[in-house]
Amino acid sequence: VFWDEVFREVAKDYPDIRTASLLVDAACLNFVRRPESFDVVVASNLFGDILTDLSAAIVGGLGLAPAANLNPSRQYPSMFEPVHGSAPDIAGKGIANPLASILTAGMMLDFLSEKSAASCVNRAVARVLADRKVRTPDMGGTATTRQVADEVIRAIQMLHAQKV
Repeated sequence: VFWDEVFREVAKDYPDIRTASLLVDAACLNFVRRPESFDVVVASNLFGDILTDLSAAIVGGLGLAPAANLNPSRQYPSMFEPVHGSAPDIAGKGIANPLASILTAGMMLDFLSEKSAASCVNRAVARVLADRKVRTPDMGGTATTRQVADEVIRAIQMLHAQKV
């Protein structure tokens, strides 16, 4: 397969990085059985979509899964988007879980070397999840998108005020 050939060719430029090729079904099995064995995954769009959706299910659902397509050399732009994409089927209904989008923004801040801001965003989301006060329907709650976002904003403001 052309993709595999390109992967092997590029891998030659990075001899210090251990690489492996897996069929998508084997990768899915190992994502569930041994997720810690993966650091970076390189995949075609189709297989990448399958693997990211599976990964989202492992961590609690699409509403919690940030994602990015990174260009470490920064020669070309990187793209940041939650695993769930734009979710046009629920747009404007107030039921979308905003946490994946917020966590994706945190990933972008980290990539842009805004480490303190990224950490604050991640800690705020963790605090909201730990408090269990607001949950969107996908997480078994009744809160709206706005209510969850407002709770994250409050947590960010509290962390910022504490300079934690």
